[in-house]
Amino acid sequence: MMSVPRTTRRTTAHPVLTDPRVGAPLFSTWRVGTPERQRQTVEAIAETWTRRPWPARDLLSYHVYTGEDGSTLLHHSQWASEQAFEAFVKTHREERVDEIDTAVPGIERVRLGRYRYHRGSVGRPGRVPGSIVIVDVEFDGPDPGRQRAWADAVLEALDGEPDPHPGGIAAHFHLSTDGTRVLNYAEWESARAHREALAAPGDGVGSPTGQWKRVQTWPGIKSSTVSRYEHALGLVPA
Repeated sequence: MMSVPRTTRRTTAHPVLTDPRVGAPLFSTWRVGTPERQRQTVEAIAETWTRRPWPARDLLSYHVYTGEDGSTLLHHSQWASEQAFEAFVKTHREERVDEIDTAVPGIERVRLGRYRYHRGSVGRPGRVPGSIVIVDVEFDGPDPGRQRAWADAVLEALDGEPDPHPGGIAAHFHLSTDGTRVLNYAEWESARAHREALAAPGDGVGSPTGQWKRVQTWPGIKSSTVSRYEHALGLVPA
């Protein structure tokens, strides 16, 4: 008996970062130029996907976020495995990308990152985030042990924070499969709450403690960027 293809539906729910079925969380960035083109691209993605069946059993969800900069989009897809993603690229990706590019010409695809979920810290469970803060740290070379050690050090600093900002909800750490990056997907009540935390005494969102000093002066960090996003589109199988 042949299985019926599952349909694709929109959802306002945020992804569950700790879903144990996710073996390959992928993050990519598109640069589209203006807030209006951000909106147009999100709608083009939604229309392109919802007119087609859900492309793969091993794709658990696909989410798109608009950057506070008014120019970028963040894409977050949750796959059971990288092999499932590669199969999607060979069979379904091109037609979808072509349709989106026809609707909104000139999209710049900046980077696709492949990750594994490492650990997280949830300070205020049950809250719906109004802002997603992506902290992207790049090291000067591949070293999986250093990735894990730095992420663990940040989590220790968060757990030992003497004055946590009430707007922080959770932090979820992902390690790139090439050993060079750590991505912190941090959930905040609002962009304003995150800005207030950054404005407090200290370097970043943490107090000036020894644990945070250790994180900030970790050897081998090549670059660190902080970007704020708003959840704009969720796509899941119906």
